[in-house]
Amino acid sequence: MNRSIRPDAVLIQAVIAGALSFAHLHDLAAAAGQSGWKAWAYPVSVDLLLVAAWRRLRAGRDRSAWTWFAIALAASLGANVATAGLLDLNDVPAWLRILVAGWPALAFLGGTLLVHAPANQWRKAYFDPAVSAAGLTDVTPHDLRTSHGTWVADRYGVMTAAHRLGHSNASVTTRHYARPVAGRDDQVAEAADVWLGGEDGIGSPEAHMER
Repeated sequence: MNRSIRPDAVLIQAVIAGALSFAHLHDLAAAAGQSGWKAWAYPVSVDLLLVAAWRRLRAGRDRSAWTWFAIALAASLGANVATAGLLDLNDVPAWLRILVAGWPALAFLGGTLLVHAPANQWRKAYFDPAVSAAGLTDVTPHDLRTSHGTWVADRYGVMTAAHRLGHSNASVTTRHYARPVAGRDDQVAEAADVWLGGEDGIGSPEAHMER
């Protein structure tokens, strides 16, 4: 089936804005003495920290993500303003060179904290108290995901469970999430006995073979 490609104005605008911001960050880093691939790495670092912090904010897991989001946004906005003619890129002040040179260490610290700290904070603040309130022990967030995957697979099929869990391949679902449901095999055997005896209203196997 042919599908027409329709341009998305919002996406186009985002690409243009991102490209301009990327170029401004590169130009500022190059003017501050970062040559070659290092000048190109700076905008990548700033944008990745910005995206990582935004994702944590949307997940609502870590309030400190606001700090790193503000830092990355200030770096991006500052570079855009600085390259607007307010700063002589041929004579960059020493304080700006120091900020640019120190950015990698700051970005590494922010990225590390965003990756490792939020999950533990969210679990201690919300998940563990809920588990205790329910009178449960030794329950992890992954246990809930596994239970949900098993329930969906049992009720609606493995393909539905795979889609809901975000798996592109259903084999991942069957290996790690979908589990046999206790008593389900006995129910299938009983249903088969009923069908073989022709007691389910759809006729016996022999009747189907004669048709």
